[in-house]
Amino acid sequence: MKLNQYPAAIALAAQRVNEIDSQIASIHLLINRLEGNADKIAAFEVDLKNENQRKARRFDVLATNIEYQRSLDSLIQLNSEKANAVVHLEYMRNQFSVAKLEARLSLVQQLNDFETRELVGL
Repeated sequence: MKLNQYPAAIALAAQRVNEIDSQIASIHLLINRLEGNADKIAAFEVDLKNENQRKARRFDVLATNIEYQRSLDSLIQLNSEKANAVVHLEYMRNQFSVAKLEARLSLVQQLNDFETRELVGL
């Protein structure tokens, strides 16, 4: 990759991380809504005598909710994708830093070669 191509590649990698963050936020909202509905169901059941029974009922409601289970699975997958995207972003940034250092080294070596030739009189 050429030196001038790195900023665009880094921007794309950062954009991917941001997109995944947005998806994670959406999943969190959905999970919170589903948990709120489960809390509401458990809170208004008159047969439940204490907090432990309400917690157990909430757990049962969430355990049988397919949408909740899928959301949790999606959240796990998105967190994994985000971790990989962040690693890729850092890799691109590090590659860019190395490429800049190599370009500087090459320039310094060229200048040293030129100065050496001038001193020798070539």
